[in-house]
Formats: sequence, structure tokens, C-alpha cells
Amino acid sequence: MHPFLTSIGPIFPEIIVALGAMVLLVYGVFRPETEANAEATGWLAVLVLLTAALTVALDPPSTTLLFDGAFVSDRFTDFAKLLVLAGSAVALILSFDYFRRLKAMKFEYPVLVLLATAGMMVMVSANDLISLYLGLEMQSLALYVLAAIRRDNVKSSEAGLKYFVLGALSSGMLLYGASLIYGYTGSTNFAVIASVAKGKAAAESLVLVVGLVFLLVGLAFKVSAVPFHMWTPDVYEGAPTPVTALFAAAPKIAALTLLMRTLHEAFPGLGPQWQQVVTILAIASMLLGAVAAIGQTNLKRLMAYSSIGHVGYALVGVSTDSVEGMQAVLVYLSIYLVMTLGVFACIVSLQKKDGQVVAIADLSGLSKSNLPMAFALFVLLFSLAGIPPLAGFFAKFYVFAAAIKAGLYPLAVIGVLASVVAAYYYLAVVKVMFFDEPKEKLLDVPRVPGLIAAGASLFVILFAVFAGPVVEAAAAAAGALKF
Repeated sequence: MHPFLTSIGPIFPEIIVALGAMVLLVYGVFRPETEANAEATGWLAVLVLLTAALTVALDPPSTTLLFDGAFVSDRFTDFAKLLVLAGSAVALILSFDYFRRLKAMKFEYPVLVLLATAGMMVMVSANDLISLYLGLEMQSLALYVLAAIRRDNVKSSEAGLKYFVLGALSSGMLLYGASLIYGYTGSTNFAVIASVAKGKAAAESLVLVVGLVFLLVGLAFKVSAVPFHMWTPDVYEGAPTPVTALFAAAPKIAALTLLMRTLHEAFPGLGPQWQQVVTILAIASMLLGAVAAIGQTNLKRLMAYSSIGHVGYALVGVSTDSVEGMQAVLVYLSIYLVMTLGVFACIVSLQKKDGQVVAIADLSGLSKSNLPMAFALFVLLFSLAGIPPLAGFFAKFYVFAAAIKAGLYPLAVIGVLASVVAAYYYLAVVKVMFFDEPKEKLLDVPRVPGLIAAGASLFVILFAVFAGPVVEAAAAAAGALKF
């Protein structure tokens, strides 16, 4: 192979996704604007994502730096990219039946998903404040449009606008923090920032600490950690359901892995400072995610608060500042991805004559009309609640065990208590499905979302059997970070 091609090998997956988006954009423009052509574009986009995932999987397990250290490829980035690509692909597949029923499928939709995914992959590999921001904005700009993709729907347009305004605010805060960090350290490269931030003077520097806090605020917006979560319930409710599935899965994983790398690669010397901030974010997110969802009547808003709570649990692992904590977070994200996409596959599958099921009350008596779907949703919700022996229990177990090993006992106790409170609203949905009388017969479940829901349920039930490879891969990925 040509030396140049060998040198840019680590960035092949991003090139494949970005070029795929450009090619499909041109393909969509020159083809007649029909539902069939738009769906064909969608399946081609899934093929592009699978090709990129194969390229990532075949990437040799070594650390490679590109573009003067701004882009890094190692086992950590490979693990995170596989999760991001899987999340984007499944969310895209879920959209076909949904938009076909509404007669609203447009070729721009899969192109935007590809562009957002390319941004997420750059975020995961960012090793410089500039590449961090480029990836973040590439993802965000595409997601703003995806939230408002249904121009005939007021809630969708409102969701896009809210997401855009608050996203712009968070980007401004992140840039302000980055400018303070650059002003103090004289560089945007993580390795140079780390070498400057290791000294005692750096830990006592108000400029650097304030810059770090603003950077954390910008990233907390992206993962919807409390108190920077205010956009999440409205955007989740207003965006089309497959778009909400994408929001809940891939961008969360990209932003959390970016947060992990930024803190460990750029600010290892400021551990005590950022640990305080991350711990507060974790506690606030777990508690609000547990309490605020109790009064919800809309399934998508309930999942929004659920995702806020799960970000809090993941941040418990981040706050440990240890290899075990990072491994626990990666295992958590892997399980969270499957659980969340499984629940949204169930939501997409459930249809009434006058539209989609979005109210919890619409699930009344689901077990009597469609027992397999009710069982799948029951299993997935119990897993989200962390009830053993389902996968969600192991996710929380790894995170809390890492916190205890790091001596963060109060954090682990608060996490367990929040899990107990959160179990109430998951059980409330199960009660409606199995014990309430049926209100209205739901339409037949489409095959593809039904299969995805069934696959996610099987994963959740059988996770204990094949947990070894996931845990080992997470351990190898966490080991690539510097401690």
C-alpha cells in the first residue's frame, strides 16, 4: 500500500462516512423524489455505516496520532466508534417504517445522520481543542436539522429551534473555556496542555480552573447532565421518534467518551478540581432523573428523564479517575445503547389508528393484545431500572463497584438510592401494560422494529452469559487512556 494511504489509515472510517454522505447527497438530488428512492438512500447509508464499522474493527490495536497530534486512534477510540456507528445504524433502520407510515421520508434524512455520525467519530478521536470543537459542531449542526426534519409538525420545529438556541449557548461557553485554557497554556493540544497543567501553579491558577469549568459546562450540555439538561425533555418529545432514538444513543456515547479523554489526557494534574464538578453533575443527574420522571405521562419525556439519570450513573464512573472507572463507563455505555434502542424500537412499533403511541396510558392492556411486545418492553424497562439478573444490573454494578474502590462511598450510596426511586416509574409502565384494561386495539407490529426489540431483549436477558468479551474489550479500551 502507498505510504500516504498507510499514514492516513486510522482516519479511513471518518473518510468513508463523510464521502458516503456526499455521494448519497448527489445521488438523492439527481433521483426522482419518491418514497422508494428516499428509503433506498437510507439503506445505502446503513451500508456506509456498516463498512465504516468493519474498517474500525480491522484497525490494528495501536496508538496513532495524525494532524500534528490533533487526531488520535487507539483501542479506546475504536471501542467508542463501534458503539456510535451501531447506534446510528439501528436508529436509521428504525426510521424507515416510521416515515413510510407518515409518507414523510426524505433523502436528506440519512445524509444528515451520516454527517452527524462523522462529527461524532471526530469527537471520539479528538486530541486537541480545535478538533474537539470541529467534531462537536459537525455533529450538532446536523442534529439541529434532524430534530426539525418534519416541517409540517409544530412540535418538531419547536424542538429543532430549542435545541439550536441552547446548543449555540453551550458552544459559546465551551469556546470561552477553550480560549482561557489556550491563553494560560499557549496550546490547544491535549499533551501540551497536560504538561503545563501538571504543575502546582496550574492547580492554583484561577484562569485555568475557570477555563476547565466552562469547558465542562459546554460538554455537560451535550450529554444533558443536570443542571444543563433543560433542552432534553422538550426535544425528545418534539423530534420524530427515530430521531429521538438517535439522540438518546449515539451522541450521548460520543460526548461522554470525549469528556473522558479530555479530562484524562489534557487535565490529569487537575484531577481534584474536575472530580468535584463531575461528582456534583453525577449526583444532580441521578436524583433529577429519578424524581422528575415520576409524574410524566408521555413515553418519550419519560425516556428523556431516564437518559438524564443514566448519564448521571455513567458520570459516577468518570468521577473515579481510575482505569476501573473508565472500564465501567464503557461497559455501561455498551449496555445502555442496547437498552435504549430496544425501548425506542418498541415505541416505534406501537401504532394506533390515529397515529403513534406516545402516552403511557395508550399501553393499557398491551399484554392482552400483544404479549411478545409487552414482554420485550417489560424486560427492557426492568433492565433500565437495574433489576438483576438483567444487563442493566451489571452496568450499574460495575460503575458502583468502581466508585467504592475509589473510596467514593457517598456517591455509590446516592446512586443505589436513586436507582430504587427510578424503579418506580419503570414499574408504573409495566403495571399499565399488564394490569390495566385495554383501551384501543393497536395495529400490527412492523417486522424490522419488532426484530430489533426482540434482539435487544435477548441481549439484556442473556448478557451474563457473554459478558466476558464486552468487559475485556472495555478493559483494553480503558487501558489506552493515560493515568
